[in-house]
Amino acid sequence: VQLQASGGGLVQPGGSLRLSCTASGSIFTINLMGWYRQAPGNQRELVATVSRWGTTNYVDSVKGRFTISRDDADAVSLRMNSLKPEDTAVYYCWAADYSGLNYWGKGTQVTVSS
Repeated sequence: VQLQASGGGLVQPGGSLRLSCTASGSIFTINLMGWYRQAPGNQRELVATVSRWGTTNYVDSVKGRFTISRDDADAVSLRMNSLKPEDTAVYYCWAADYSGLNYWGKGTQVTVSS
């Protein structure tokens, strides 16, 4: 499975961005898809995940502001509203198959700054 992410960029506090990710390869094996992020000096942390059946999970710090959606069996997007400077990080698309194997896309930078 290969993951290709797009989106990200520079936005002012309170602004919005949308990240998208498309999987290719053995997409029929994918169960979970989602996003992680890593800020400088911090460990990579889970942001949000969505199962093949639409069950979602969010880290507390983004609840009510971010929305993850499974656009298709092989695509996921993350709508980020009310962005804060502390959301600044490199965001990574992630997928897990039914055997527990993890896949990672290249990171995309999100910077929230005035």
